[in-house]
Amino acid sequence: LFSFLIALILWFTLIPPEKTFQEKTLTVPLEIHNIPPEMELVKKPAAAVDVTIRAPKSLIGQITSANVHAVLDLINARIDQKIYPLDESMISIPSGAQFKGVFPSQVNLTLERTKEIMVNVEPQLTGKVREGFVIENVRAFPPQVLIKGPESKVKEGYVVRTGPIDVSGLAQNAEFDCVLILPNPDLRLASQTKVKVTVILRQETPEDRQRVRSKTQKK
Repeated sequence: LFSFLIALILWFTLIPPEKTFQEKTLTVPLEIHNIPPEMELVKKPAAAVDVTIRAPKSLIGQITSANVHAVLDLINARIDQKIYPLDESMISIPSGAQFKGVFPSQVNLTLERTKEIMVNVEPQLTGKVREGFVIENVRAFPPQVLIKGPESKVKEGYVVRTGPIDVSGLAQNAEFDCVLILPNPDLRLASQTKVKVTVILRQETPEDRQRVRSKTQKK
């Protein structure tokens, strides 16, 4: 027993730290690269994976999730492929360390084709113009914009609304720069992100006042 203890002490004393190894498992983000331009990622894979590495004791403490990377490259992805394996080629680790494994060994995701359509712009007015005036016309320029997104999310009949346009107290024609609000968060604007909206006023007539009274009575 004494001889064993002496040998053990000599082992830890004489063997340099770089010759002793340890394993470590790190949870790192799964980065998605190179989604094909004609495709949309509609079901994302796991946000992170566990990577196990082996390295000299002198190095193991320096290895963190900041210098270990997991990358899934979708440059050759297909619409009909749902399962994507993960392997050593997708894991980047510091020099001197060894890759031991990744969990899970595969991930599930769903891609769809990208669809584009032209939709009408619908200005949203708030407030009332100055007494004695009425709104004769409201024009958006351009009147239509191009939106795009996953095929299953792009619906015919969609409109894109502007942000609220406050016309309170307005007494003359005015032009507004407006942001656009998409009908679905999975969509995005393929062209401009703003439009110009022109509000055209005219003097209120007796006929206008009569129409307002008629509507009020019906209510």
